[in-house]
Formats: sequence, structure tokens, C-alpha cells
Amino acid sequence: MTRDVADHGQHDDREAERPLRVVLADDQALLRDAFRTLLDSTDDITVVGEAGDGEEAVELTRRTHPDVVVMDIQMPGMDGLTATSQICADPDLRASRVLILTTYETDEYVAQALRAGASGFIGKGIDADGLIDAVRTIADGDALLSPAATRSLVTRFLATPVDTAPRDVERLVALTPREREMVALVATGLSNLEIADRMYVSPFTVRAHVQRAMTKLEARDRAQLVAIAYQTGLARGLAGDPDPG
Repeated sequence: MTRDVADHGQHDDREAERPLRVVLADDQALLRDAFRTLLDSTDDITVVGEAGDGEEAVELTRRTHPDVVVMDIQMPGMDGLTATSQICADPDLRASRVLILTTYETDEYVAQALRAGASGFIGKGIDADGLIDAVRTIADGDALLSPAATRSLVTRFLATPVDTAPRDVERLVALTPREREMVALVATGLSNLEIADRMYVSPFTVRAHVQRAMTKLEARDRAQLVAIAYQTGLARGLAGDPDPG
């Protein structure tokens, strides 16, 4: 059953106008209650609705336009991956990002989630602080993968160009050499700060290059940028080197 929760109207330091708005999608009511209690306990996050299956999650997201949808994979009816695809394909929901939170941290699920457009993938074994940080990270437009789902997974599944869109390959031509380099480093899992240290530039410069690359490739966030980098072969040279020198 879908449940809407009133906006608390809190203010926070991260976004002066309102707290981050979150939708929870999980078929287990007890887990939803636990996640809602945890997230609502913060000053900068509020849960605006709950859904028990993928179809409800899509409908609720279209109605409430949350910043983040915390999505389970295994749900009755429409599963979380299908729901994620529908949310991420909806141009009216470009500002809503999906965080997959699941018991099943398998390689194939991670690949499918990223291809569907999810911005993050973490396991339900994450601790309370980790979940809160994950929601904030995803809302900021960064990609997030659990330790069990990072570089080797992305390399293994997304390096295979089976789902490569020709338009993505064509758009690579628009990237400058430095933008290509930055995107390749993002694909290895490095943060802006880590890339800045490696390239001897400021984090602001890295962010600017990455944002321009995302715009040119029409990537909704860093997770999709990573997927494009591997699917098009841009990062393939780094596939065996998670920490390029």
C-alpha cells in the first residue's frame, strides 16, 4: 500500500529552502518503518512517501517528485529494476535519483541497476550512518556503489558494449582530451578530490570538467557517466587498473 507522508518543512544547511525529500520503496513494511524512522530523525532529510511495489513507487515518484527514491529490487508485481528504468526514463523526473538498497548485491543486479539509470547501489547490511550518507551523496549528484559492487563489477559488466547506444559513442567526439581523461578517472571510482590530487588541479576544476562532460553526454549523474564510459570503451584501457598511475 502506498503511503504519503506530509512534508515536515524543515530547513537545513545543505539546501536552505527545504530538506531532502525521499520516497521509500520496499515490500517489507517493517523495513520501511525502520528506514523512515532513521531518515526522519535527521535535520536535512524527510520521507515524503512509501510504496510496497514498483508500480506504486513509480506513481508516487511522479506525484511527489522526491530528491531520492530508495528502491528495493525484489518486490511483487513490478520489480525495482523495472521501476527504476521507468523513473529514470521520465524527463519530468530528471531531478529524482534512485538509490538501490537490496539484499542481493550480485554482479548482474549491479549492472542492470546502473543500466536502468540508478545513481547508487548498496546492501541492506549498511549501517545507519551509511544509509544517511548514501542518501545525501546521491542527492548531490554523485554515484555510489557499495564495497561489494565497485570497480571490478563495473569493469566486468559495463565494459561489454552490448547496450552501447551509438549516440553515446558519437557524443564522445565532443569531449576535449582533458574531459575524456577526467571521465575515465571517474569511471575507476575516484572522487573529485582524488582526481584533483592525481592531476595536480583543484577539485573545482575537476568538477567543472566532469559537469561539462555530463552535459555533452546527456548523463543524468555520475553513475550514468560511469556506465557510458565503460559501454563506449572510453574507460576500457583502465579496466584492469582501478588506481591508474
